[in-house]
Amino acid sequence: MSGARILVIDDEPQIRRLLQVALSAHGYAVVTAETGRDGIAAAATQRPDLVILDLGLPDMSGLDVLREVRGWSRVPVVILSVHGREEEKVAALDAGADDYVTKPFAMGELLARLRVALRHAAGEASSPVLRFGELVIDLPRRMVTLGGREIRLTPTEYDILKLLARHAGKVLTHHQILREVWGAGYDDAHLVRVHVAQLRRKLEPDRMRPRFIRTEPGVGYRLVEPAETGSEAAGGAGAPS
Repeated sequence: MSGARILVIDDEPQIRRLLQVALSAHGYAVVTAETGRDGIAAAATQRPDLVILDLGLPDMSGLDVLREVRGWSRVPVVILSVHGREEEKVAALDAGADDYVTKPFAMGELLARLRVALRHAAGEASSPVLRFGELVIDLPRRMVTLGGREIRLTPTEYDILKLLARHAGKVLTHHQILREVWGAGYDDAHLVRVHVAQLRRKLEPDRMRPRFIRTEPGVGYRLVEPAETGSEAAGGAGAPS
């Protein structure tokens, strides 16, 4: 993914300079914009491979930028914002963001999130067999194995796991999971929590320290990619819910 073009939309000059230097050092081409309108124009003309978007822009909401870009592009968008409240994360993810990183941030974690988003955009998640260390999901056979042992899942449990696996590394909100698994008419986050708890009982040796399905408190869940370690994997870690 070296050489990918990244558009940074942020009104803070120091953040733009930091990302310009750090991302360039890792082989990325960087384009910057300090307003929402300039960012939308750059997204249309520069054709970036990924967008890093701040929510607090001087001329318009970052969410409005995201919605406008989503009207004509599926480019991966990673939110980088000082706002870390659960409702803001949920709103951004539901509007089509691929990930959400809160300022101040660790550059190593941000780079890991960017790599995940770029891999998804490149179609690496389209393999019929998805592997996450010992966890293997055979999509054509609808079979899940852990350490070579078949795990019996209900149809709903399987659909949730497949959805998380298709978006591994990305936080999916309760609303997104409900819409994709149960349908648009459902609005009960407790339903998701119950089924994820059942999944963990079957997949996680230690449910208090989950290896695969991580919780983003108040927001949703994500399936951890094998390459994620340390602080990169800890973004959604915590007591299961």
